[in-house]
Amino acid sequence: MRKPLIAGNWKMYQTTPDAVALVKGLKGLLGQREGVEVVVCPPFTALPVVAEALKDSWIGLGAQNMHWEKEGAYTGEVSPVMLADCGCRYVILGHSERRQYFGETDMNVNRKLRAALEHKLIPILCIGETLAEREGGRTIQVVDGQLQGGLSGIPAGAGAGIAVAYEPIWAIGTGRTATPEQAAEVHTFIRKRLAELWGEAMATAVRIVYGGSVKPDNIDALMAEPEIDGALVGGASLKADAFARIVQFEKV
Repeated sequence: MRKPLIAGNWKMYQTTPDAVALVKGLKGLLGQREGVEVVVCPPFTALPVVAEALKDSWIGLGAQNMHWEKEGAYTGEVSPVMLADCGCRYVILGHSERRQYFGETDMNVNRKLRAALEHKLIPILCIGETLAEREGGRTIQVVDGQLQGGLSGIPAGAGAGIAVAYEPIWAIGTGRTATPEQAAEVHTFIRKRLAELWGEAMATAVRIVYGGSVKPDNIDALMAEPEIDGALVGGASLKADAFARIVQFEKV
């Protein structure tokens, strides 16, 4: 049985005082819920203070990106060693905003994913299509290319330590959300492809989460789909009450 994963991507929001206040608010609202894994992914500047605020908490800490090298002359970058040193257990890789604005390729994402696994971080691999690609009937083709590119050369034994996030780009920050049926169709394809790459047993163990304008009013319907194993939440993760309600989803 796959344990649902709810991860909050704070993007380029929250100063350190704001981040601490948000975590304190979350801790007060969430209490302890069995059977769900919860992660917050602040900006790099807030990682140490959020790690401190999360001590003795069941909420995990993640980062939004990283370099594939453990150290070196890479001005402005952060390494997997540095993330682990801050207390991170997770890292988001290949987010569409990284691909769109910073030129990340499947090859780069693959290098980062390998490095994350090497340094005992759990990568959340993001894949998804644009509106033009969906309207052109290319959703599966695009998702398949990003999935296989990101996982190239990754052995089956590593699969259980990876999460995949299907995030249709046209639904990120737009208020538009893929219907549960649309999301489930793509998730089903992803799991089928994972089975072809790694075998049925490993494919069954991988968590595939949905991202794209996830909110308190649509999380229940999304989580009712058996192939949706959680959510990667953007804007709603910046509000303690909204994120707490998402974590406290009910399967309809």
